[in-house]
Amino acid sequence: MPHTTLHRTNDVLDQRLSVLSAGPRRDALMRGLRGIEKESLRVTRDGRLALSAHPTALGSALTHPSLTTDYSEALLEIITATEPDVAATLERLDELHRYVYAALDRQREILWNQSMPGLLPDTDDGIPIAHYGTSSVGRRKYVYRVGLGLRYGRTMQCIAGIHYNYSLDEEVWRVLHADQQSTATQTDYQSDRYLALIRNFCRTSWLLMYLFGASPALDARFLRSRSHKLESFDTDTLYLPYATSLRMSDLGYSNMTGEAALRADYDTLPGYLGALADAVNRPYPPYEAIGTHRDGERVQINTNVLQIENEFYSTIRPKRVTYPGERPLHALAARGVQYVEVRCMDIDPFEPTGIALDTARFLDAYLLACALDESPFLPAPAYAEANENFLIVAKEGRRPGLHLTREGIGVPMRDWADELLAKIERTAAALDALRGDDAHARAVATQRAKLADPLLTPSARVLQTMRDNGQSYLQFGLAQSERHAADFLSRPLDVATARQLETLARESLDEQAKLESDEVASFDAFVAAVPQ
Repeated sequence: MPHTTLHRTNDVLDQRLSVLSAGPRRDALMRGLRGIEKESLRVTRDGRLALSAHPTALGSALTHPSLTTDYSEALLEIITATEPDVAATLERLDELHRYVYAALDRQREILWNQSMPGLLPDTDDGIPIAHYGTSSVGRRKYVYRVGLGLRYGRTMQCIAGIHYNYSLDEEVWRVLHADQQSTATQTDYQSDRYLALIRNFCRTSWLLMYLFGASPALDARFLRSRSHKLESFDTDTLYLPYATSLRMSDLGYSNMTGEAALRADYDTLPGYLGALADAVNRPYPPYEAIGTHRDGERVQINTNVLQIENEFYSTIRPKRVTYPGERPLHALAARGVQYVEVRCMDIDPFEPTGIALDTARFLDAYLLACALDESPFLPAPAYAEANENFLIVAKEGRRPGLHLTREGIGVPMRDWADELLAKIERTAAALDALRGDDAHARAVATQRAKLADPLLTPSARVLQTMRDNGQSYLQFGLAQSERHAADFLSRPLDVATARQLETLARESLDEQAKLESDEVASFDAFVAAVPQ
């Protein structure tokens, strides 16, 4: 990036920080919300995928607000409420883990605290798909997953990660809307700014792969004889020596190639909604060949490029809380963007809950910089360049002397990272000034140390720990998971919190039972009636 452009974008960032940090509404920057969704496979004590049903003690995966499942019956998803301070979010995540582990311990299971799975069944169809009961809503969730398995295979759906939900208080957008004298409506302005955040994220999120990627190796059986260019770490483990996140590489979960490839339009909200709506409604011959029914049972919601909009895999999504029965696209179209969901974070195998407080503090400063900095539109060449940089860092981010491409010009990754960290240090300082401490600055300093010494990155630490202990990927993963299980089990919940969660579980089971007893329409009629 030319020096003049960098100077100008710094001016924009600093000017917006100055506006938000002054005056009677300066505390608005501290009132945004943070939520975390953490996926983890349930495994037996020897590291094999659990084939048991979702534990009744955890309630209904269909209706419980905090404990559900993702693709597989064994892929537990723990969801926190949103909090203004991410420290409170992580405390809630810790509580939920302690409750879950108490239930799992009764059936001799633990959570696999890695993004890449442990030992899966010998065949792809041996992986159990999540069940949600007999209601039409529950059956639709199940059929959607059957369709995913037929389209992409079940194995790829067993990859786990952490989703970080981030919003700024609406007062932030009102202050900036007034300062910029924008003629857009308040809703449209807020949506435009969140899309600007997303564009900056797309251009620079390779930095997150370097700093937080934690999946440089995998069990050889995971690939099920797929062709690859990985190296052998030992007889059971494949890896890349400079990889940061194989989960986020082209070996991880990817759902569209060839004709089905979809480029998200993050320049305008109508453009984004239009691209996804087209994919949800456009027939795709390979999926038409699968069909919607087999042996009288529905196996896909439809045969379009996407069954539903959430099938589009992306590293970040614009989001809006939906009303019961409302489609995500319709909510965004009606009320605009409310928050973003960051979807590229690996589970940190060295942290019991999979994410450290310093990591979350850094994400807050990074995402604020993305939100406030200048953000040019992202045409197709820039979108492709951003994706290529991301994949390069996922597969070889620790390679000495690595270069990326910025606006068509090669640039040393470390130099670019230095520039980005300088911006993030300014947003961290603004947040700390409001808090009266240095929590965000310390978090950024921790990441600067990783830039200076790649051996401090989680991906390097994973490989070094495996080497030091003579462990395969499975042995490393099981040892870490057992260590975290022991930590959670050693800290049982207080009686009041445990009872609250037991009540939530019972209420969710009752809610599912009511849905099933109130069922009237046939399932096919229900699917046909849901608007695309």
